[in-house]
Amino acid sequence: MIISVASGKGGTGKTLVATSLALSLSDNYKVQLLDCDVEEPNANILLHLAMNQSQPVYIPIPKVDETKCTYCGKCAEVCAYNAIAVLKEKVLVFPELCHGCGACSYLCPESAITEEGREVGIVERGDSRNLELIQGKLNVGEAMAPPVIREVKKYIDPANIVIIDVPPGTSCPVVEAVERSDFCLLVTEPTPFGLNDLSLAVEVVRKLGISCGVVINRVGIGGEVVERYCHREGIPVLLRIPLDRNIAMLYSQGIPLIEGMPRWREDFLKLFHDIKDIIAASWVVK
Repeated sequence: MIISVASGKGGTGKTLVATSLALSLSDNYKVQLLDCDVEEPNANILLHLAMNQSQPVYIPIPKVDETKCTYCGKCAEVCAYNAIAVLKEKVLVFPELCHGCGACSYLCPESAITEEGREVGIVERGDSRNLELIQGKLNVGEAMAPPVIREVKKYIDPANIVIIDVPPGTSCPVVEAVERSDFCLLVTEPTPFGLNDLSLAVEVVRKLGISCGVVINRVGIGGEVVERYCHREGIPVLLRIPLDRNIAMLYSQGIPLIEGMPRWREDFLKLFHDIKDIIAASWVVK
């Protein structure tokens, strides 16, 4: 079972929910937590696991052999990202723009283009008893998170319960992280801004054909706009977390919610079983 935890914006409490769910389940199940927020992974601030394995992530970029090149311009023509420019007697490659699709080398009529790896980030792994954390880190200055996210997801073990901490927003990294999940848990706030970003996230997961439910965090700071939206759209609200100074203090000190306030453990276990029921019902319908 793969459960992704997403939101339409940053700062809604995705990591709070993802780590609390993972820790609650790890008492009885083998759990993998994938931190796919590779620009700023922070799940381990709460988990405190020793990351004992590290693997670099490379993307293939073109290397031009100008002794073979006829400067026909085919490579620049097929590159959708403008990562290659062909001048009269020179080929310029812009590695930061390259998405590693391989079209230029595949379609070069002179076989003048090969590929070499360029490191864009790393994947780190650590574990404690039943819980394994796999996190990606995008190198500073790199623009493309999806290659690192794909590498993180290669470590998914279908025998485990997998929880994915998704990047904020609704752009390509979010789609890459959420894709092929069994369920998407959307974390939001009960404010007009929260509603706007939630509605965008709902649109994305529906396009991907993934069932979703909502966790409303910081209940008490706004009105009922999110509740009304969820009711209107037929989206279940699976958990409500109040605006609580004690929760904020625990989070700021790097203490997991279910360790600082153990009563929340049962709420997250119930959340998991509710998700299981929704997934099972969707399979019956299919």
